[in-house]
Amino acid sequence: MSRHQLAPLSLSLAITLALAACGNSEAPQTATPAAAPKPAEFKLDTAALPAAISFQASDISADVAACSDFAGHVNSKWLAANPVPADRTTWGSFETLGERSLATQKQIVEGLAKLENLKGTEKLIGDIWATGMDEAAINAAGIAPIQAELDRIAALQDGAAIADYVRDTFARGQGFLFGFGPAADFKNSEMNIAYATQGGLGLPDKTYYFDDKHASIREAYVAHVAATLKLAGTEEAVAAEQAKAVMAFETRLADKSLTREEVSRDVSKYYNPVNIVAADELTPAFAWSAFFESQGVAKPDMFSLAQPDFHKEVNAMLSDVPAETWQAYLRFHTVDNAAPFLSDAFAQENFSFYGKTLRGQQEMQPRWKRVLNTINGTAGEALGQIYVKHAFPAESKTKMQELVKNLSDALKLRLENLAWMSEETKTKALEKWASFTPKIGYPDKWRDWSGLITSRDAYVSNLIAANGFNYQFELSKIGKPVDKTEWGMSPQTVNAYYNPQQNEIVFPAAILQPPFFDPAADPAINYGGIGAVIGHEMIHGYDDQGSRFDAHGNFENWWSDKDRQGFEALTGKLVEQFNGYESIEGLHVNGNLTLGENIADLGGLAVAHSALRAALAANPDLDKPVDGFTQEQRFFLNWGTVWRRNFKDEELKVRLQTDPHAPANFRAIGAPSNMGEFAAAFECKSGDPMVRDGDARIAIW
Repeated sequence: MSRHQLAPLSLSLAITLALAACGNSEAPQTATPAAAPKPAEFKLDTAALPAAISFQASDISADVAACSDFAGHVNSKWLAANPVPADRTTWGSFETLGERSLATQKQIVEGLAKLENLKGTEKLIGDIWATGMDEAAINAAGIAPIQAELDRIAALQDGAAIADYVRDTFARGQGFLFGFGPAADFKNSEMNIAYATQGGLGLPDKTYYFDDKHASIREAYVAHVAATLKLAGTEEAVAAEQAKAVMAFETRLADKSLTREEVSRDVSKYYNPVNIVAADELTPAFAWSAFFESQGVAKPDMFSLAQPDFHKEVNAMLSDVPAETWQAYLRFHTVDNAAPFLSDAFAQENFSFYGKTLRGQQEMQPRWKRVLNTINGTAGEALGQIYVKHAFPAESKTKMQELVKNLSDALKLRLENLAWMSEETKTKALEKWASFTPKIGYPDKWRDWSGLITSRDAYVSNLIAANGFNYQFELSKIGKPVDKTEWGMSPQTVNAYYNPQQNEIVFPAAILQPPFFDPAADPAINYGGIGAVIGHEMIHGYDDQGSRFDAHGNFENWWSDKDRQGFEALTGKLVEQFNGYESIEGLHVNGNLTLGENIADLGGLAVAHSALRAALAANPDLDKPVDGFTQEQRFFLNWGTVWRRNFKDEELKVRLQTDPHAPANFRAIGAPSNMGEFAAAFECKSGDPMVRDGDARIAIW
């Protein structure tokens, strides 16, 4: 039961994917969709699903010139007619596909609900759905589902007892003071090790605790903490004082934490290998030997104690922070994490701060969407096993395999002809190219959920069981070989990612729809949509952080010093380009925070364009205008359509501070403005805003 926000095309490094996930302790079973458990006996009503966005010539805004503002040219009419819905903070191509995916899932779970004697994954999904939708029972229960936990917190009297309690909550899959989980060893990508990272903050980033521009958010957060504690039974005046103490507590943690920018732009910050003896010496009040024992994990020869200054601060706080303050902190976060799944008063207070105040969402999503989001967070692959049988045509996978091959061929040709890279480094780059592993649609091997016991009795009980089950699955990976068949996203997720430690590119089924992918569309549409996404994922292997991993997924330097310096000179120009984009008055894009995504956009779009030209050369009959636009124009027009997105101002402010992706409108224009092919397609001239000339034009991959 934890909060998380998945950004479109969230191409997190493998370590962040692994540490954010919860799994199961049973060995996965081999199965393809054809061999999956029998689905509910119903036929998906596709006519009832929300329509996906696709590029339409009628969307073009004639009064906004393509060479002046390409994002406005493609999207301004649609954006003006489609404001952000009240239960959303953003609205565009990703969100419309997300709605389509949720509507598909709703049909599936409602179909399951009509059946009796469900077993396996169908029973698991049906139990969570039924208890989550039982609003009357949830409201009647109030805080009772977590009262025993709050009573345990109230009994903590000293640092030793608090340390024991923290260990115990982790063992039950409910820890939140820091991050802990398995991921591939940076130096041996074949084996999983344990990683302990910073955590424990209620606000989105370290900067929220110190920057003057976030003062009003800090004030609102303290009020939220007080209101939550009051709902949990604390007297109002006492809750107000405890809220201030919680804020001071978190501010102290934040002071020793790294910012999102610091960790996202230097992946080495995740890797600090230590042995148990050294770790215990660093934090004697929180012995890691005792922690591993409490988790049922054999004491490892080495694990990564990332961000050690943070853990040293936690150690000090166990000694010098009063037990009453620890109790307030633990009580608040226990209630706050559970609040979305408790009675309406708790859920509404949680939404009021995190949704409305922090991100500008005006209305809470309806219960059915919230419950489906919870299922996706706790048993997403189980639901995905049924989803792909109803919503992912076999021909889509076949067509995607063809596109991936064409993009791969185009990337190889571009790598071979790089003028700025030496032959020695180029050989290593091509070795990495040859080892890319694509995953399309759904896993070839499904997780086994047997052993997870759920019922129709209580929502929170089912979620606690699922969290513990998933956490034990994750723990079971420590010290074991990496399972390269695993996925970091469920098939029904509208997203894609690159995993540098496995050198894999992954495309879940739900993103393989318009505007990204349409098997019936002309080549330009698919190459400007999913083709550019495929290229984007491949280029992540060569971005500022992915390029620090070799062909085997190990954290090794395969560059000559001269080549790395040349690369950084080029990427520095891209940082400057995006630093120059003003998103909200006075607030600019952070070119360094967004660098990896911007490298991937620029290279991915260029590779996709090369692949389109090769495809059209092989099939000249397809190189013809459609709806009055050439294939070259339609390629870029669909790229712009992909980045069609409205934001609430509050959401945009959070993303500018924390999201490694630039706002969508700048992604629509950033890469094309560096491409001569774009200027030629729309007859743009030197001096036009969409034309970066001379030294200002950036070409990396």
